[in-house]
Amino acid sequence: MAKQIREQRLSVIWKLGLTQNIAWASGYYLLAILADPIARDLGTHRATIFAAFSVSLLISALIGPRVGRTIDLFGGREVLAVSNIVFAVGLFLLGMAHSQLVLWTAWLILGPAMGFGLYDAAFATLTRLYGNTARSAITGITLIGGFASTVGLLVTAWGEASIGWRYTCMAWAVAHIVLGLPLNLLLPKLLTGPESAGPESAPTAKKPAVPMDRTMWLLGFAFAATWVVSTAMAAHLPHVLEAVGATSAQAIVAASLVGPAQVIARVFEAWLLRWYHPLVSARLSTIAHPVGAGLLLLGGGCFAMPFTLLHGAGNGILTIARGTVPLAIFGQNNYGYRLGLLGAPARIAQAGAPFVFGVLIDTYHTGVLIFSSALCLAALASLRAVRLSAPLSLAQGGKAERMSRGYIPPTLPFFPEPSHRSAVGVAHTVHSAARTQEGSATRGRRP
Repeated sequence: MAKQIREQRLSVIWKLGLTQNIAWASGYYLLAILADPIARDLGTHRATIFAAFSVSLLISALIGPRVGRTIDLFGGREVLAVSNIVFAVGLFLLGMAHSQLVLWTAWLILGPAMGFGLYDAAFATLTRLYGNTARSAITGITLIGGFASTVGLLVTAWGEASIGWRYTCMAWAVAHIVLGLPLNLLLPKLLTGPESAGPESAPTAKKPAVPMDRTMWLLGFAFAATWVVSTAMAAHLPHVLEAVGATSAQAIVAASLVGPAQVIARVFEAWLLRWYHPLVSARLSTIAHPVGAGLLLLGGGCFAMPFTLLHGAGNGILTIARGTVPLAIFGQNNYGYRLGLLGAPARIAQAGAPFVFGVLIDTYHTGVLIFSSALCLAALASLRAVRLSAPLSLAQGGKAERMSRGYIPPTLPFFPEPSHRSAVGVAHTVHSAARTQEGSATRGRRP
């Protein structure tokens, strides 16, 4: 039985990881390669293409809480499957675009597709399936999905050079229908057995009570600030590296290391940082970019590779932390809805990040790294201000026996956790078990 559960969990991770690769490569990273040829063919400016993309990000931010709530209620299989269909329609329409009207219409369709089908929806799906033990599964799909920024870009670049940007968009549309849709439909609706989310995770149909309290605002700001930096660097990284003295070839090679650095950092998180509270991972992720920026500003272009490796590593861990920190602090109840609320400010901020940082680069040149580092340090301050009200033991995904006895691993130096430790973990575990049993008994007495 335990072997079957592990195999099913691994199967879910691989399916979601592969579909996330397709979704990110054909949505978020598409314009990194195709913006120039699309603008050239349609006789418009590159800025117009990214403006349409920014509007699509705003749409995905607005629908995020509703998507999360839907997954909380019904699971994520159908939501993710719908995203493949919507992606396919938007990409096919984009490939057929011969005017700005059709271009904008395509991105207005791709906005909801990204809201339905990217990491937030995948994380909510895993939490609906596995409850508080979803951390390792979240790490697993980000390990696989981390290749979207490298493999996806190479596939899109090869397609644009071989068959043109229009047929490349249509090929990604076919990939969603032929690969993404079947894989998402093969996901389980709900699990049963020891690793199922349990009755505590089953929300009611009424609107959830998820207040925007101090912790929610702190996390929302931290995630928004760091994702602004991530998005801005994704759009302008080669330009920034050339500004500090790197050659064009050095800048391109260094920028290509972001994807591998993300994957390596996620392996590190899965191997070592899994023994620590996810808040530790989140704090570490915020200091990687400022350290790299300091090296780059002091040493010039010869530190282009160390900078991109550190920046990519921070991004890699941050992606996991966005899913695991809310789960560890607030638990599995209404997780999808809460993640949608936390993700909305980040996506709204992301929408304007490429334009704002483009202006900063034109004005301050290498000084833009001071602004980006300040945002990361502000995010670190916000994460340090978070007070944990849930037990640290909830972060230990896949280790129920440790949770049951209140096991809490040691903290890292310079990143101490609040003083309420194992006794609190034991008390919360006992309290949660008693509450679950009481709820079961109450349901048993109902006529």
